[in-house]
This record gives sequence, C-alpha cells and structure tokens, in this order.
Amino acid sequence: MKVVACYSAKGGVGKTATAVNLAWWIAARGRTTLLIDLDPQGASSFYFRARPATKKWGRRMLEADNDILDAVQGSDYPNLDVLPAHKGFRNLDAALGNDRDRLSTVFEALEAQYDVLVLDCPPTMGPLAENIFNVADWVLTPVVPTTLAERAYEQLVAFFDDKGWKPKRLRPFFTMVQSRKTLHQDTMTRMRAQHPRFARSFVPHSRDVEYMGVKQAPLLSYDPRCPAALAYHAVFVEHCGKLIRSIA
Repeated sequence: MKVVACYSAKGGVGKTATAVNLAWWIAARGRTTLLIDLDPQGASSFYFRARPATKKWGRRMLEADNDILDAVQGSDYPNLDVLPAHKGFRNLDAALGNDRDRLSTVFEALEAQYDVLVLDCPPTMGPLAENIFNVADWVLTPVVPTTLAERAYEQLVAFFDDKGWKPKRLRPFFTMVQSRKTLHQDTMTRMRAQHPRFARSFVPHSRDVEYMGVKQAPLLSYDPRCPAALAYHAVFVEHCGKLIRSIA
C-alpha cells in the first residue's frame, strides 16, 4: 500500500482540490483508493458528499485500528472510498503528543483493502504533520508562486532536513498560477532553480477549480479537457505516475 499526502503549511493554496482530484485520478487507473480527510474543516469530505460516521469519531480514530474500516464510506466513483473528517480532528495534535508513529499503526488495518491512501492534510507543523511525514511515500505540495507561499515551502524543506527525512519524498508543484504576473513568473524561475524537484507542469488559476464546490465532484470527473484538469493530470503523471505504476 502506498500513501500520498497532500500537504502545505500554508492555507488557501489548493491543497484540498489537489487531494480530491488526485484520489479520483488514482482510482480511475484501477487502484483501490481511500481518501482520508484529516482536515477538521472537512472540505474534501464535502466534495465527495461524505459525512462523519459517529459523533465521537475524531479522537477515537487514533485508537481504532481495525475498527477504522467502520468509518469508511463509499463514493459515487469506482475504486474510491472516503474516510470523512470530523470536527474532533482539530485536537489530533494534542491527542498524539509525542507519538510520531501512531498513524502508521492505524493505517496498517487498511493495507488489505486499499492500494493507495490519499491524505488531505491540515496546514499544521505539529505532531500530526510529523505522523503524516513518517507514513507518506510522497508528499505532494502545492505552492502558489508568491512570497509567503515560497517562505512556507522553505520552512517545510528545513523541517524535513532537521528531522532527517529524505527530501526526495517532497513533490512540489505550482498552483493558482497567473502567468501574466511578473511576480509569479520570477518566483517560479527562482524556486525551480533552488529546488529541481518542482514539477515542470503547473496548475493555472482557474474558476473551473472553484466550481468544484458547486458540483461537489472532482474537476477531472466532469470536465477532464478543461485547462486546469489537463494541468492536474500532467502534474499527477509527473509526480505520482511512477509510484502508482509500482503497485502490483
């Protein structure tokens, strides 16, 4: 089983749109996929019309082990299930404390059922983030080419370096790009020079992505030929294609 985390320490960068479209993209390639919504705001759960299974599920997830499957819900798409968010997830940092491997243990119960887990992660840098980075094979990181987003990515790289994690697991790409903006162009050029792992493809700023909330569906599922959908596809092929092909 492979684990791909969609993560950014900065909010508002299209992380959830990435997770939702990635989960659909992987499932459409015949891999049994579970989207795990770890963000208490529950945006990716909303996109897939999923609701929490129980009122007390939030903290109990960390102790669920085999019971975690009881909270999983199906979606409207083949090979794709959802583990919805819960408002109690806002307390996961406190619940984890110094345990940096608890998610790895919890996810072991999912190995027999799924080829890939896609994690929609909240923008935190605490114990939950460390658990995510310990368990993830790839950390797909959307970056808006602006000064604050650049700073957040540099902090993430430094965090990986400090913890001794392999930097090649970071898979950054630019999103919400407005090519006419000089700032965006300059930032992309500078960051690609400093961080060669940035995808060559990028996702443009697009109202098509914003309409996902109206449709409550992945953009790739209902408008796969629009520019933003084609861009997501190109990024996923570039960053996750090899990982998905490695699944027997």
